[in-house]
Amino acid sequence: MANAFTRKLSTGIGTALTAVGSYTVGSSTQTTVIGLTVANTSAATVNIDVTVNDGSTDYYVVKDAPVPVGGALVPIGGNQKIVLITGDSIKVNSSAASSVDAVLSILEIT
Repeated sequence: MANAFTRKLSTGIGTALTAVGSYTVGSSTQTTVIGLTVANTSAATVNIDVTVNDGSTDYYVVKDAPVPVGGALVPIGGNQKIVLITGDSIKVNSSAASSVDAVLSILEIT
């Protein structure tokens, strides 16, 4: 088994749930999410949702969490990790159009 640290990036996320970096776990791959940072790039406070999607259903990690102007929220990191399996993704949305950027840090095992 090979291990690889990598990151996925998304900019200008808006009101639609969006897979960060268009990343979905591939076949024969296990992924550990070791960090997710969502930054507010707009001129007003926004509320964000972060979900784990299993290919058909979204499960909330955080819902309607406020992120102030110029601020960021780290919903995954530190002592919290999330394990993803084939077909899973991490999705983010915001209460305002094109208002947040997201950085997803992962460890892939193939």
